[in-house]
Amino acid sequence: MKIPFVSFEKMHDEIKDELTGKFQQVLAKNWFIQGEELAKFEEEYAAYCGVKYCVGVGNGLDALFLPLKAYGIGTGDEVIVPSNTFIATALAVSYTGATPVFVEPTLESFDIDPARIEEKITDKTKAIMAVHLYGQPAPMDEIMEIAKRHNLKVIEDSAQAHGALYKGKHVGSLGDGAGFSFYPGKNLGALGDAGAFVTDDKELADKVRALGNYGSDYKYHHIYQGNNSRLDEMQAAFLRIKLKNLDRWNANRIETAEKYLAGIKNPEIALPTIMPDTKHVFHIFAIRCARRDELEKFLNEKGIGTNKHYPIPMHLQGAYESLGIKKGELPLAEEISATELSIPMYYGMTEEETGYVIDTINAFK
Repeated sequence: MKIPFVSFEKMHDEIKDELTGKFQQVLAKNWFIQGEELAKFEEEYAAYCGVKYCVGVGNGLDALFLPLKAYGIGTGDEVIVPSNTFIATALAVSYTGATPVFVEPTLESFDIDPARIEEKITDKTKAIMAVHLYGQPAPMDEIMEIAKRHNLKVIEDSAQAHGALYKGKHVGSLGDGAGFSFYPGKNLGALGDAGAFVTDDKELADKVRALGNYGSDYKYHHIYQGNNSRLDEMQAAFLRIKLKNLDRWNANRIETAEKYLAGIKNPEIALPTIMPDTKHVFHIFAIRCARRDELEKFLNEKGIGTNKHYPIPMHLQGAYESLGIKKGELPLAEEISATELSIPMYYGMTEEETGYVIDTINAFK
């Protein structure tokens, strides 16, 4: 049996006529930037997240960078980020001129460990980036309490957690603002690069919008040195269609995850933990194994697609060599990088496919 790591086929087959119809509709209007589709998507996505404002931007990285820039964070400042995340989280900090300061996760959640945050806070610290990694909400109550004590801003990196809940509230509504990526592989994915920033803070939303539009609040009037980062009409239109299906698609992913959690019994495999008070939406189903590379080879030979998130931790990447963090200084991030393996997880996996993955993993010796 051949099972890809990810597939969009069933998802897109179900909405193909809607997508095609919407494409024709937008094409006929000949208005492709900052039009009606964007305005409607921003309204709908803000309502979905439970916030007042949504600003469509070009990608998930900009959805994190622009609010930091809007807060005036820059050279000489520091921002707390998890040591275990995709590099975009740290790059958003670096783009402002500030320095990312890495804090270790817990092995159970893969998310930042709030017990380790305060020891990294200095008088240069201005914000915390709380990543909801793999679809698992971070421990936001503890993070917000720390931020309040130290007068820090909190930006949620929600790029992998569309629709996830923390204590009954959608991620994106828990901090001062949140960045989302709509990269095609996300639970809510566009058909190209796209992103959004959401917040209850009108002043912040307005500034992020201006910064993403060449620093302009209206045409040819530039109040900031801005960027070009705008969610286009076509992607906004596609996202409106997909948003209507997101909860249903997430429910299917959760069902697949529950089958994995119940069925995988191999003692060499550490399964993900669903933390209390959270609804994990399983953008990634991440297992850990001390013999990860052998397991990956075994699964691939049996026709099962896999991925590694992320095989080189950020502090050991050449991009962050200048921080001078040596191997062994962030052992938990390094352990996850060396042992994590992501197995197939996408909408529409069949009972047979899920069972084959489970049986194959259990057969690994």
